[in-house]
Amino acid sequence: MTSSQLPAATPEALAASHELVERIRNAIAARKGWLPFSDYMRMALYEPGLGYYSGGATKFGEAGDFVTAPELSPLFGACIATSVAQVLQTLGTGDVLEFGAGTGKLAAQILTELERLDTLPRHYYIVDLSAELKERQRATLHALVPHLADKVVWLDSLPQQFTGFVVGNEVLDAIPCALIYNSEDGELLERGVVWRDNALAFDDRPLADSPLRDAAQALELPGDYLTEIQPELPGFIASTAHLLQRGAALFIDYGFPAIEYYHPQRKQGTLMAHYRHHGMTDPFYLPGLADLTCHVDFTGVYQQGADHGLQLEGYVSQAQYLLNAGLTARLAAVGPDNIKQYAPVAAAVQKLTSPAEMGELFKVIAFSKNLELSTMLAGFEHGDDSYKL
Repeated sequence: MTSSQLPAATPEALAASHELVERIRNAIAARKGWLPFSDYMRMALYEPGLGYYSGGATKFGEAGDFVTAPELSPLFGACIATSVAQVLQTLGTGDVLEFGAGTGKLAAQILTELERLDTLPRHYYIVDLSAELKERQRATLHALVPHLADKVVWLDSLPQQFTGFVVGNEVLDAIPCALIYNSEDGELLERGVVWRDNALAFDDRPLADSPLRDAAQALELPGDYLTEIQPELPGFIASTAHLLQRGAALFIDYGFPAIEYYHPQRKQGTLMAHYRHHGMTDPFYLPGLADLTCHVDFTGVYQQGADHGLQLEGYVSQAQYLLNAGLTARLAAVGPDNIKQYAPVAAAVQKLTSPAEMGELFKVIAFSKNLELSTMLAGFEHGDDSYKL
């Protein structure tokens, strides 16, 4: 699809994107004409006031650029709440902490189900970098669960210690990635961003000695192969492990174990841009208005968790997790007799679980720390794929 076929941006949005491009140009100049792609991605997503997640553009739902699972159905959050409730009941008390809460719908769904199960947390903390999204989350919670909204507390930084349940839905894929290219003759290069012919462009440079080079060498990539490494992912998992004193952490995202992520046939990597429900391979299209993501290496997530004292509780596809957590029973409770009510719910469930939609591409991984569960963590009883990690 060409840019002329994509939905047009408003003049105000275009002006914001152009301002962001100027800041990126200045950053390139300050780095002597070459900016690592991870730095570009960080600016495109998080530059104050202009980045995709720090600006004011609508991101989620039909009017945004993509639809996340909580936007599809409240049954998604209800299933996650099954895992949350088990952990909170085991602890006797505790809190919930959500990374990157989007529109706030997942928080509302989890709180609604926890109330039904009589297992409400002391607090529901949200860590989000976007001021615009925080306001949207407040509005969503006051609209959907006004009597529970006072349980929600927004944090600007991670707490020093935390006991309870940590959840992150489509958070890991938004951690900036470095682009690594192993040339045909086996030279490791880092793909960066330059300003060329009055536009942003790619440029490869030899990968300098660094932890990033060590990580790239460990992958033993074939020749003529492009892939991503998320330099900040180890720190994110380490921080989560450090703050979690007792409890569990659950992450849902699209990705693969390393054996699939770095498969020889995946030689162009997984980097994608998302704009108005269209996927693109050009990461330079309207910076600040398009989302940038890469798939998650779940083997790396597991290894970092294990290295920092987290116990793996399970790794399954999203479809398997939701079915384990009672999705079928929840759908049946809607009742097929009222087709007008049942049909859209069934359609959403199909998208959440179908291998052709989100069911197999999205994975769910969970860890625990200092937590003695009497049974397996809810959602991981069947179909565990941990052996693939």
